[in-house]
Amino acid sequence: MEAYGSFCPEQWAYLSKQFGICEKNANRAVPVTDLLVEEKCVAYLDEMSEAVSSPSRMTTASAFAKRYAFLTIAPALYAMTVFNKGVDMSVENCFLGTLADPGDAWLPHVSLSGLQTSEPSPGKRDKWRDGIIRSLFAENLAPVFRVMSKAADAPKAILWENAAVRLYSLYEKRLGQGADEQVKSRIQEDFDYIIHTAPGSLFGETRNPMARFYGEPGGGAGSEPAVRVRKTCCFYYEIEADGAYCSNCPKPKSSS
Repeated sequence: MEAYGSFCPEQWAYLSKQFGICEKNANRAVPVTDLLVEEKCVAYLDEMSEAVSSPSRMTTASAFAKRYAFLTIAPALYAMTVFNKGVDMSVENCFLGTLADPGDAWLPHVSLSGLQTSEPSPGKRDKWRDGIIRSLFAENLAPVFRVMSKAADAPKAILWENAAVRLYSLYEKRLGQGADEQVKSRIQEDFDYIIHTAPGSLFGETRNPMARFYGEPGGGAGSEPAVRVRKTCCFYYEIEADGAYCSNCPKPKSSS
């Protein structure tokens, strides 16, 4: 059986500071389950479109998916791989931060109503890991993306690739910093499993969306770093003040 406990203060402080996850504040929290009701999802997107001067629900949905993916994927998988602890990221346990005051960032954090953690039993980590992945993706991101795709007429591929790029960045650029050999081994093992082996059912899809969008970075000359060009455009430039494209956007390359 799995063991249950909690994060130590240092672990929780790190997740909160680095990834914007916090304990639920009832006065300033929107249940993520609201987004599973199309009418409420439309209302949320329209409110956020006005807040960020977005030209369409589709652009807002894409921006939301990118931010929400970071706020859920990063703390859940960092905790799983680095701390070897699981956190409940099911949609029922997650709440959205609100624009409480003028000047607040849009979606500043995701809060959790339950903070209990799980740890794998000896020899059972693979099964435990599947449960963490399922809670995060199949029980959270997938249903949110399905409804949001319909509400905003936004291709699910865009929403899923927004999540995928967050996951790639976490494992390729963040997790190895200062890690010991045991953690480095888990980083490689978990990342390989998520992007190559994990079945689509863990993501609430017929195909593994993390595998679908993964490819080796290319290009780069001289001091320029190689870049993994996206397969879809996230429409970031439509709400960026200077109209700038993401560094891995496919549009400038396809139009040149």
